Amino acid sequence: MITSVPPQDTPRRPPRAVRPDEVPRLREPAFRLPAPGETEVFWAAVSGGGTPLVSPDPQGCADHRAVTFLWRGTPGTRAVQVLPNKLGDPRTPEGNLMERVPGTDVWHWSLRLRHDWRGTYDFYVDEGDGPEPGTADYWQWLRTRRRRDPLNARALPRRWDGGPVSYAELPAAPGGHDWQPRPGVARGRVTAHQVPTEKLGDGTRRVWLYEPPLGPVHPSELPVLVLLDGEHWQPQLGLAHLLDNLIADGRIPPLVALLPDSVDIGTRWADLACRPEFAGFLADELLPWAAARLPVTDDPARTIVAGQSLGGLTAAHAALSVPRRFGNVLAQSGSFWWPDGPRAEWLTDRIARTPRLPVRFWLSFGEQEWVALPAARRLREVLAATGYDDASYREFNGGHDYLCWRTELADGLVDLLGPVTS
Repeated sequence: MITSVPPQDTPRRPPRAVRPDEVPRLREPAFRLPAPGETEVFWAAVSGGGTPLVSPDPQGCADHRAVTFLWRGTPGTRAVQVLPNKLGDPRTPEGNLMERVPGTDVWHWSLRLRHDWRGTYDFYVDEGDGPEPGTADYWQWLRTRRRRDPLNARALPRRWDGGPVSYAELPAAPGGHDWQPRPGVARGRVTAHQVPTEKLGDGTRRVWLYEPPLGPVHPSELPVLVLLDGEHWQPQLGLAHLLDNLIADGRIPPLVALLPDSVDIGTRWADLACRPEFAGFLADELLPWAAARLPVTDDPARTIVAGQSLGGLTAAHAALSVPRRFGNVLAQSGSFWWPDGPRAEWLTDRIARTPRLPVRFWLSFGEQEWVALPAARRLREVLAATGYDDASYREFNGGHDYLCWRTELADGLVDLLGPVTS
């Protein structure tokens, strides 16, 4: 029986996905909005505490909060749209339009959310310099007017195009403290390399290599983590800080991490869509390259391949294609719906037709990922029916979001590698 693992310190998961058009919108915030003439005092108070504003649940439930997003408009502001990660329906974008308090510059939009929610979000601001609202091109134009929240200091680097993206975390959400560098913790070493590859046909592939801090007594063979989308996990998010902290706390053993670059969007789609050559590159070129430089294990049970979205799909494909090298899959929000069309959920169908392999799965998905969740839950059922009794599956209160993936990654590493024992 597959283990459904609830995240630490969070309530039991709801029985089904929450579609974005079902997210409970509040007609009014759970606090008094300012009247004309009161806005300066209001904005001064808001600036001191930051946004979004989190209030007690208007229905009195201890495990929910009212969350209000705010924007300070100008005389030219015609509309403001707020899009928290996966809490907006692209088919009805008007549902995420903020309302303006008449006679003021205060725009607001409130939701009732469970107290372990977290997510990144963007504003899209119409300052009157584009098409008329309601015209055919309006929504596409508005999506080019992205802004971060100027009243929120919390931000993560954005995927691909850089720049920060604002985020919010409710009180019971897992925090990101494990990702912060801590004084007194021994630091590993990160270097970037061009790894030769014949299988991918592009000469070399950039890879970030994490080498753990090792004391005078250390393992003769180090576990290995292969984490896809390396250009975001290390240069942008600083994976090394997480690994340093987990190792220092004894939650995982010292390990080597290999983080291949996805290059660009087109290359990523080509490589991370169950491409056999990419699985071959990871198993037959990247791992031997690391073994020639460091004392890494060749035991698949101590080797993890990990990824998110298409990377999660590819992590599973690589392990199932080369179980002699990869014995553990850490897949977060994996695109197991792939490919969209008559051959949808191809990898799940392959698992259903194949005897169990010596591969362990650790899977997690966001409750707001309403497009991906049906395929995720079918994968869970197929794994159970095929004999993967040690697979773990869980759903977190969030979307398709690096804010969630960074803590899920830490939990998955601890679960798959286990705490250090003396």
